Amino acid sequence: MSGIEDWDGYNAALRERGKEFSALHPEAVKGFQALSRGASTTRHLDAKTRELIALAVAVTTRCGGCLDAHARKARAAGATKEEVAEALGVAIALNAGAAFTYSLHALDALDQAGT
Repeated sequence: MSGIEDWDGYNAALRERGKEFSALHPEAVKGFQALSRGASTTRHLDAKTRELIALAVAVTTRCGGCLDAHARKARAAGATKEEVAEALGVAIALNAGAAFTYSLHALDALDQAGT
């Protein structure tokens, strides 16, 4: 059912490409790593909640690498399949809400195009 059948292989391939990119542009990778460390250092959210949020965001941004990484981290933090499903339900609803809102913008653009 999934577009990526081998998540372990996908993860390994991403790590290799990441090493290549790091050699090509080390400062960009250092900046990304610093941002990632900063965002994962929270005082008010536990690791499981943070990973559930990350999974929902990964769905809305359509990031396969993010899905892989945060599914692993969510499982390690003790997230159940039911909790993940609820978080993903929020992502589905937000994507639908965004499509609805942008549909209204499309109507605005259409109205202005006719003037």
